[in-house]
Amino acid sequence: MILIDTDVLWLAFAFHQDARQAANAAFLEQVQAAQPATTIYNVLELLGKLSFNLSPDRLDEWRTWLVDAYQLRVVWPINPSLTTAAPTFGEEIFEQPYQKMRTVQMPFMDSLILNLAERTPNATQFVTWNARHFQGKSTLQVLTPEEYIQTKA
Repeated sequence: MILIDTDVLWLAFAFHQDARQAANAAFLEQVQAAQPATTIYNVLELLGKLSFNLSPDRLDEWRTWLVDAYQLRVVWPINPSLTTAAPTFGEEIFEQPYQKMRTVQMPFMDSLILNLAERTPNATQFVTWNARHFQGKSTLQVLTPEEYIQTKA
């Protein structure tokens, strides 16, 4: 399974003059056949960025314009339909990210996202435009969208 970082999704909705747009769009099109996923933390980070430009009603439709449009599976740390809090909330939000921050020097959001991505069954790759920030810091293969496309050519 390929996990997609926030910056790849963000580029699909912003910075339309960015030189990476063509490669980004090609990646998002090509990866749909490979069961792509993103974490709920990526979704929330993206929605926060888009909240400055989208109405609340449009934000509420994220499952359609994000998940359905890109055939994404959203990875949660627990089953989101459970009504009780995760018994390991402290571990999920503090302990695991903090250990990654300590051992490989990584910002909180990156460590939170990467911890969940690495625990996702069948996850093999993490695709981000900031691959250099994750190289040597993950059990997953880290690629840019361009590198992913090259490996499939």
